[in-house]
Amino acid sequence: MTSILYYIHDPMCSWCYGFAPTWNRIQENLPSTIKVEYVVGGLAPDSNLPMPQETQQMVKGAWQKIQDMLGTEFNFNFWDKNTPRRSTYPACRAVLAARIQSFEKEMIIAIQQGYYLRALNPSDDNILIQLATELKNEMVEQKINVDQFISDLNSKEIAQELTSQISLSRKLTQRGFPSLVLEHNGSIHFLEHDYQDQNVTLNKINAVLD
Repeated sequence: MTSILYYIHDPMCSWCYGFAPTWNRIQENLPSTIKVEYVVGGLAPDSNLPMPQETQQMVKGAWQKIQDMLGTEFNFNFWDKNTPRRSTYPACRAVLAARIQSFEKEMIIAIQQGYYLRALNPSDDNILIQLATELKNEMVEQKINVDQFISDLNSKEIAQELTSQISLSRKLTQRGFPSLVLEHNGSIHFLEHDYQDQNVTLNKINAVLD
Protein backbone atom coordinates (compact mmCIF):
# COMPACT_ATOMS: atom_id res chain seq x y z
CA MET A 1 0.00 0.00 0.00
CA THR A 2 1.32 3.44 -0.96
CA SER A 3 1.61 6.03 1.79
CA ILE A 4 1.63 9.79 1.14
CA LEU A 5 4.24 12.16 2.53
CA TYR A 6 2.89 15.71 2.40
CA TYR A 7 5.47 18.48 2.24
CA ILE A 8 3.72 21.65 3.39
CA HIS A 9 5.62 24.74 2.33
CA ASP A 10 5.59 28.17 0.76
CA PRO A 11 8.04 28.94 -2.07
CA MET A 12 8.94 32.25 -0.40
CA CYS A 13 9.37 30.79 3.08
CA SER A 14 12.97 31.38 4.16
CA TRP A 15 12.97 28.38 6.52
CA CYS A 16 11.81 26.15 3.64
CA TYR A 17 14.75 27.48 1.62
CA GLY A 18 17.10 26.68 4.47
CA PHE A 19 15.60 23.21 4.82
CA ALA A 20 15.89 22.40 1.09
CA PRO A 21 19.20 20.43 1.20
CA THR A 22 17.96 18.23 4.04
CA TRP A 23 14.56 17.80 2.39
CA ASN A 24 16.34 16.59 -0.75
CA ARG A 25 18.25 14.00 1.28
CA ILE A 26 15.02 12.85 2.92
CA GLN A 27 13.44 12.29 -0.50
CA GLU A 28 16.50 10.40 -1.76
CA ASN A 29 16.20 7.92 1.11
CA LEU A 30 12.45 7.36 1.26
CA PRO A 31 11.01 3.85 1.00
CA SER A 32 9.61 3.14 -2.46
CA THR A 33 6.10 2.75 -1.00
CA ILE A 34 5.91 6.46 -0.15
CA LYS A 35 4.60 9.04 -2.60
CA VAL A 36 5.55 12.68 -2.03
CA GLU A 37 2.95 15.41 -2.50
CA TYR A 38 3.75 19.11 -2.23
CA VAL A 39 1.16 21.36 -0.58
CA VAL A 40 1.48 25.16 -0.78
CA GLY A 41 0.24 26.67 2.44
CA GLY A 42 0.08 30.33 1.43
CA LEU A 43 2.22 32.33 3.84
CA ALA A 44 0.90 35.79 2.96
CA PRO A 45 -2.10 36.83 0.80
CA ASP A 46 -2.04 39.20 -2.16
CA SER A 47 -1.03 42.75 -1.32
CA ASN A 48 0.17 45.77 -3.27
CA LEU A 49 1.23 47.60 -0.13
CA PRO A 50 4.93 48.04 0.65
CA MET A 51 6.10 45.85 3.51
CA PRO A 52 6.22 47.86 6.76
CA GLN A 53 9.71 48.55 8.09
CA GLU A 54 8.98 46.51 11.21
CA THR A 55 8.09 43.50 9.08
CA GLN A 56 11.15 44.01 6.89
CA GLN A 57 13.36 43.93 9.97
CA MET A 58 11.63 40.76 11.17
CA VAL A 59 12.14 38.98 7.82
CA LYS A 60 15.74 40.18 7.48
CA GLY A 61 16.36 38.92 11.00
CA ALA A 62 15.04 35.49 10.00
CA TRP A 63 17.36 35.43 6.99
CA GLN A 64 20.33 36.27 9.20
CA LYS A 65 19.37 33.61 11.75
CA ILE A 66 19.07 30.93 9.06
CA GLN A 67 22.36 31.99 7.51
CA ASP A 68 24.12 31.83 10.87
CA MET A 69 22.53 28.54 11.92
CA LEU A 70 22.58 26.59 8.65
CA GLY A 71 25.13 28.36 6.46
CA THR A 72 22.40 29.09 3.89
CA GLU A 73 23.36 31.83 1.42
CA PHE A 74 21.20 34.96 1.19
CA ASN A 75 21.60 38.06 -0.97
CA PHE A 76 20.62 40.94 1.30
CA ASN A 77 20.77 43.34 -1.69
CA PHE A 78 17.14 42.32 -2.22
CA TRP A 79 16.06 44.88 0.36
CA ASP A 80 17.74 47.78 -1.44
CA LYS A 81 16.86 46.74 -5.00
CA ASN A 82 13.12 46.12 -4.48
CA THR A 83 9.98 47.42 -2.83
CA PRO A 84 9.18 44.33 -0.75
CA ARG A 85 5.56 43.28 -0.23
CA ARG A 86 4.20 40.78 2.24
CA SER A 87 2.63 38.76 -0.57
CA THR A 88 3.47 35.13 -1.35
CA TYR A 89 0.23 34.00 -3.02
CA PRO A 90 1.55 34.97 -6.49
CA ALA A 91 4.55 32.66 -6.01
CA CYS A 92 2.22 29.91 -4.76
CA ARG A 93 0.08 30.29 -7.88
CA ALA A 94 3.21 30.11 -10.03
CA VAL A 95 4.13 26.78 -8.43
CA LEU A 96 0.64 25.43 -9.11
CA ALA A 97 0.69 26.72 -12.69
CA ALA A 98 4.04 25.01 -13.22
CA ARG A 99 2.69 21.81 -11.66
CA ILE A 100 0.21 21.48 -14.53
CA GLN A 101 3.19 21.02 -16.86
CA SER A 102 5.20 18.88 -14.40
CA PHE A 103 7.61 21.69 -13.51
CA GLU A 104 6.56 22.11 -9.88
CA LYS A 105 9.90 21.35 -8.24
CA GLU A 106 11.82 23.33 -10.83
CA MET A 107 9.61 26.36 -10.19
CA ILE A 108 10.09 26.15 -6.44
CA ILE A 109 13.86 26.10 -6.89
CA ALA A 110 13.71 28.97 -9.41
CA ILE A 111 11.65 31.11 -7.03
CA GLN A 112 13.96 30.41 -4.10
CA GLN A 113 17.11 31.11 -6.08
CA GLY A 114 15.57 34.18 -7.72
CA TYR A 115 14.45 35.59 -4.38
CA TYR A 116 17.31 34.68 -2.08
CA LEU A 117 20.32 34.67 -4.40
CA ARG A 118 19.43 36.97 -7.33
CA ALA A 119 17.53 39.62 -5.34
CA LEU A 120 14.44 39.30 -7.56
CA ASN A 121 10.94 39.87 -6.18
CA PRO A 122 8.66 36.82 -6.66
CA SER A 123 5.68 38.83 -5.44
CA ASP A 124 5.64 40.32 -8.95
CA ASP A 125 4.04 38.39 -11.81
CA ASN A 126 6.58 39.68 -14.33
CA ILE A 127 9.39 38.15 -12.26
CA LEU A 128 7.52 34.84 -11.99
CA ILE A 129 7.06 34.83 -15.77
CA GLN A 130 10.77 35.62 -16.23
CA LEU A 131 11.67 32.69 -14.00
CA ALA A 132 9.31 30.43 -15.94
CA THR A 133 11.04 31.30 -19.21
CA GLU A 134 14.30 30.05 -17.68
CA LEU A 135 12.91 26.71 -16.50
CA LYS A 136 14.15 23.49 -18.00
CA ASN A 137 13.51 19.93 -16.95
CA GLU A 138 16.83 18.15 -17.50
CA MET A 139 15.21 14.73 -17.17
CA VAL A 140 13.05 15.14 -20.25
CA GLU A 141 15.08 17.88 -21.98
CA GLN A 142 12.13 20.15 -22.51
CA LYS A 143 11.09 23.64 -21.53
CA ILE A 144 7.86 24.85 -20.00
CA ASN A 145 5.21 26.27 -22.32
CA VAL A 146 5.45 29.88 -21.21
CA ASP A 147 2.24 30.98 -22.95
CA GLN A 148 0.31 28.29 -21.11
CA PHE A 149 2.02 29.24 -17.84
CA ILE A 150 1.00 32.89 -18.29
CA SER A 151 -2.56 31.85 -19.09
CA ASP A 152 -2.74 29.56 -16.06
CA LEU A 153 -1.00 31.86 -13.56
CA ASN A 154 -3.99 34.02 -12.67
CA SER A 155 -6.73 31.73 -13.92
CA LYS A 156 -9.84 30.90 -11.94
CA GLU A 157 -8.76 27.26 -11.79
CA ILE A 158 -5.40 28.08 -10.19
CA ALA A 159 -7.06 30.46 -7.72
CA GLN A 160 -9.44 27.68 -6.70
CA GLU A 161 -6.60 25.19 -6.42
CA LEU A 162 -4.64 27.57 -4.16
CA THR A 163 -7.67 27.91 -1.89
CA SER A 164 -7.93 24.12 -1.81
CA GLN A 165 -4.23 23.71 -1.05
CA ILE A 166 -4.32 26.22 1.79
CA SER A 167 -7.34 24.45 3.25
CA LEU A 168 -5.56 21.08 3.01
CA SER A 169 -2.41 22.44 4.65
CA ARG A 170 -4.40 23.74 7.61
CA LYS A 171 -6.30 20.48 7.89
CA LEU A 172 -3.06 18.49 7.96
CA THR A 173 -1.21 20.65 10.50
CA GLN A 174 -1.16 24.07 12.14
CA ARG A 175 2.58 24.02 12.79
CA GLY A 176 3.78 26.34 10.03
CA PHE A 177 6.28 25.86 7.19
CA PRO A 178 7.98 23.62 6.42
CA SER A 179 5.94 20.74 7.83
CA LEU A 180 5.97 17.05 6.99
CA VAL A 181 2.89 14.88 7.45
CA LEU A 182 2.67 11.18 6.64
CA GLU A 183 -0.63 9.56 5.70
CA HIS A 184 -0.37 5.82 6.37
CA ASN A 185 -3.14 3.23 6.68
CA GLY A 186 -5.75 5.93 7.00
CA SER A 187 -3.96 7.72 9.84
CA ILE A 188 -2.15 11.08 9.79
CA HIS A 189 1.26 11.40 11.46
CA PHE A 190 3.08 14.70 11.99
CA LEU A 191 6.80 14.14 11.42
CA GLU A 192 9.45 15.99 13.36
CA HIS A 193 12.33 17.36 11.32
CA ASP A 194 15.80 18.72 11.92
CA TYR A 195 17.11 21.36 9.55
CA GLN A 196 20.43 19.57 9.11
CA ASP A 197 19.80 15.90 9.94
CA GLN A 198 17.55 13.98 7.57
CA ASN A 199 17.59 10.94 9.86
CA VAL A 200 15.30 12.62 12.39
CA THR A 201 12.49 12.45 9.83
CA LEU A 202 13.53 9.17 8.22
CA ASN A 203 13.62 7.40 11.58
CA LYS A 204 10.14 8.69 12.39
CA ILE A 205 8.85 7.46 9.01
CA ASN A 206 10.35 4.02 9.55
CA ALA A 207 8.78 3.85 13.01
CA VAL A 208 5.35 4.63 11.54
CA LEU A 209 5.75 2.07 8.74
CA ASP A 210 6.86 -0.61 11.18
